[in-house]
Amino acid sequence: MKSHCSIILFFNFTIAWCQDFAKKDFDPVHLVDEIFSSQDMNLDYQDLYEDYLQLLSNPIDLNEVTGEQLRLLYILKEDQINTFLTYRDEAGPFLSEYELQQIFDKETFEKITPFVTVRDQSQLAKNIFKRIGTEANSYLLLRWGRTLENQQGYSSQATPANRYLGSPDNFYMRFRASRPADFSVGFTVKKDAGESVLWNASTKYYGFDFISFHVQAANKGHVKNLVLGDYQAQFGQGIALGSYFGIGKNAEAVITLRRPNLGFLPYTSLYEAGYFRGAALSYSLSNKMVLHTLLSHRGRDGNLRQDTTSSAADYLSSISYTGLHRTSTELINRNAVTESNLATILQWKDRYLDAGLLFHYTQFSIPLIHPAAAYNQYYFNGNSNANTGAYLNYNFKNISFFSEFTQTLNSGKAIVAGVLSSLSPQLDVSLSYRQFNKNFYSFYSNAISEGSIPQNETGVYWGWKYQFNKKYWMSGYVDLFSFPWLRYRNYLPATEGSEWLLRFNYKPSKNVMFFIQSRQETKPRNTGANNNLYLATAGTKQNYWINCDYATDVRLSFRSRLQFSSYSLAGKVTYGMVILQDITYQMRRLSLSGRYAIFDTDDYDNRQYVFEHDAYLTFNFPAYYGKGARLYLLLQCQVSSKIDVWIRWGQTHYLNQSRIGSGGDTITGDSKNDVKFQARIKF
Repeated sequence: MKSHCSIILFFNFTIAWCQDFAKKDFDPVHLVDEIFSSQDMNLDYQDLYEDYLQLLSNPIDLNEVTGEQLRLLYILKEDQINTFLTYRDEAGPFLSEYELQQIFDKETFEKITPFVTVRDQSQLAKNIFKRIGTEANSYLLLRWGRTLENQQGYSSQATPANRYLGSPDNFYMRFRASRPADFSVGFTVKKDAGESVLWNASTKYYGFDFISFHVQAANKGHVKNLVLGDYQAQFGQGIALGSYFGIGKNAEAVITLRRPNLGFLPYTSLYEAGYFRGAALSYSLSNKMVLHTLLSHRGRDGNLRQDTTSSAADYLSSISYTGLHRTSTELINRNAVTESNLATILQWKDRYLDAGLLFHYTQFSIPLIHPAAAYNQYYFNGNSNANTGAYLNYNFKNISFFSEFTQTLNSGKAIVAGVLSSLSPQLDVSLSYRQFNKNFYSFYSNAISEGSIPQNETGVYWGWKYQFNKKYWMSGYVDLFSFPWLRYRNYLPATEGSEWLLRFNYKPSKNVMFFIQSRQETKPRNTGANNNLYLATAGTKQNYWINCDYATDVRLSFRSRLQFSSYSLAGKVTYGMVILQDITYQMRRLSLSGRYAIFDTDDYDNRQYVFEHDAYLTFNFPAYYGKGARLYLLLQCQVSSKIDVWIRWGQTHYLNQSRIGSGGDTITGDSKNDVKFQARIKF
């Protein structure tokens, strides 16, 4: 592989403005590196990171938090969660979050403190409308951005199929006022680049392309949770009903394996396909039994097709998940099908046991019929789908057992079962088994799987984490999986694969953090066709990371990273790499952030993902692909105690191409520049 081997000079000046000393030194990037380590997997990292930052912006009350909510943080082990709950039961309500120092070690305390608080319970005596109006955690977010270069889709020379009907500006606005375990109200509107701002009641296009809203009330007598508008659902291990709070395989390796049983949550993400719209209710039948019910009715994007015997477009060939409506074709496919959902979950929960029975029914207004292909013979086709199942989670001392079984009526089944345990103060382990039949169907699943959906797969996962001392620890996992039937890009049945990851961490002081990580994945892929007989062989992807974060003082810190990968298939080996240097300078009210990185990849299989700093509640995670350099600068300014402003510029310059992108996004030239402006107004 030809690569650029040079010293990278990168200037990154940033400030972390915080409200108390425990949050002052908190940097979510460190948690991103640990929790989202395998960053080339089939996950929507933007939504995962946004959900995580939502917790940081909306800390949970230590006197109201449940064990499942603590699991959502992916910070505490099972024995630590049990210790916390026992302490609260015996000592009574927390008076301050600093009481956690009596329960956890210093490192755990520093990790969890930014996500928790102790709220003034006397405020609950006020009328809920007054609490909404006076809640300190209320804000309005405004964001604008665009690509500076001319793109083909905006040109008058573009073909009608690729011509964008709107401007190249993208716009986003969000309002939210919330108090955990009490209430939440908010709305989100978004316009993507190329989309129009118009008003058309017949197509339910009201100004902006995407409009989301919610109202939530919690813990009002027997009503444990009520959400009106847009929401998501997380029950069991996410086989039948899973939200985007599931993370998957990663360097943490143990505590992220189990899905938290969160129930219904308001939907605040920008992802336009992963939510329900309607009403969700959790009603307490007794101290230990809760009935959960959801009703949802909303439009979904899809590729419309016509039956050859009819002039009407009466079926879908696929459902679209992009959320883009820039061209005339994309507008036709917008809300092409109406999807209705009904679900009921009966939950039994006490201190150690959490079990439930569930039923979920989905119906489409027109049938979904996939075009025939060798690999998709068992894909869902039809108007409706019904799943029924059960989950059981049991926690005792340092052991946590989790499981879920779901059956698609008149079709296949899915099962996940596993255990987490702290075998000693130094060693934590996890073990999980999964089996998803080739004819199992779920449209809102987020279970751990090798594929993007839990279907046509069997696997065994083993993860571990060993803490030598406060300075050294190691973690890793091994995942063995098989595919009973054909898959996309793998036209052989009964194939197998494997994946493993190993990570070594070294933290000699508060100002230095170093890690080395290696990951390998092997699974079958087609290599070509000969007389319509597809040939397949094992393809192997190897990734290596070397990373060091270090600081000279409280204002100046650095990050150095080298990422390298290789991919081998049928005797051919290709490579990819990126090298970068970060510098962070902190002042009181002003911050300037940036990056300079050089990348060199032989093909798309070796694309490199590296997290980039961005504006608040924004996760920028581009794929570095080709040969070139990446630079960005981010300015943050705290104008006042109520207003924060971010200005960002990013550039990607390519050495080996004169055209960037494809279709309507095509740029003639070797550079792409993007700008962004964001303001947050607190109330």
